[in-house]
Amino acid sequence: MKNSAETDHRPWGFYTVLADEPDHKVKRIVVYPGKRLSLQKHQKRSEHWYVVSGEGIVTLDGQRLNKKGGESVNIPCGSTHRIENTGTSDLCFIEVQTGDYFGEDDIERLEDDYGRS
Repeated sequence: MKNSAETDHRPWGFYTVLADEPDHKVKRIVVYPGKRLSLQKHQKRSEHWYVVSGEGIVTLDGQRLNKKGGESVNIPCGSTHRIENTGTSDLCFIEVQTGDYFGEDDIERLEDDYGRS
C-alpha cells in the first residue's frame, strides 16, 4: 500500500486513492454540484459505491437511481455507469474496485461532458 494519499483533480471534482492493493483499490471521490462523471464502463473490474454525503443520480445500464448519504450501489464489470451530483453541496462517495486490474486506462468513456476520450 502507498504511504501517502494520492489526490487527482478532474473537471468534475477530485478523488483520493485510499488503498491500492493487488486485489482491490479504494477511492474517496468528490463530485461538485451540477457536475457528473463520464458515462463509462470497465472490462477488468467491478465497483461498489457507498455514498457518504450529498445526493445524486447513478445511471446504471440505462436505469437512473437516486442515491444519498448512507446508500450504495454495485456496478458489475462491463456495466455502463456514471454518477451525477444533483444537490447543492459536494457529493462524496467511496468506491471499492475489485478485479484483476485497476489502471485508469480500463475506463471506456461512452459520453463525456469535458471532451475526454
